Amino acid sequence: MTRMLERRGVLFVLSSPSGAGKSTMARRLLGAEPDMRVSVSATTRPPRKGEAHGREYYFETQDGFDRLIADDALIEWAHVFDHRYGTPQAPVEAALAAGQDMLFDVDWQGTRALKGKLGPDVVSIFLLPPSLEELERRLRGRGTDSEEVIERRMARASHEISHYDSYDYVFVNDDFDVCFEDVQKVVDGERLRASRRGAALEAFVKAMERQDD
Repeated sequence: MTRMLERRGVLFVLSSPSGAGKSTMARRLLGAEPDMRVSVSATTRPPRKGEAHGREYYFETQDGFDRLIADDALIEWAHVFDHRYGTPQAPVEAALAAGQDMLFDVDWQGTRALKGKLGPDVVSIFLLPPSLEELERRLRGRGTDSEEVIERRMARASHEISHYDSYDYVFVNDDFDVCFEDVQKVVDGERLRASRRGAALEAFVKAMERQDD
């Protein structure tokens, strides 16, 4: 039975406009799923207070990020608000092979790149706000962004939302607890796909067939 349950890891992508609850959802999901870990991205933005290299991000200089690109060491990368962000390839491939699930916080461009390179290993989830008005209210309620930044985030939100139909699952984050339950159902269901346990299931079935001989 243990052998039959062995499987390949799953890469869960969680995307949403800023203010739609993606970060809160990710923290809740990681707290509820001890076997899932977050993918650590590389970035050229400076670390914020309390952040550590290799924990929240791999903080790179512009030259260092250029070397990662030149060495084909990133699965995907993109410009976001004047900085570059990318996903290192080696730890992702190691996690998949070890049956480790990973959670990614990337935008629609990153999601498209991940799916292009890793195909069925990637399960994408997009969170929609109840409305753009509610999204703006949440952003203003943070009290951390200037008017200019809020306007930029709202403009980017409309662009992000326009790509919702490229995701595998889309949920409206109106009631957070209900939305979390829906996301967790996706995680549970995708882990049980037979295709993720192909080699182990094949070995199990062959063993049964030998017993019948």
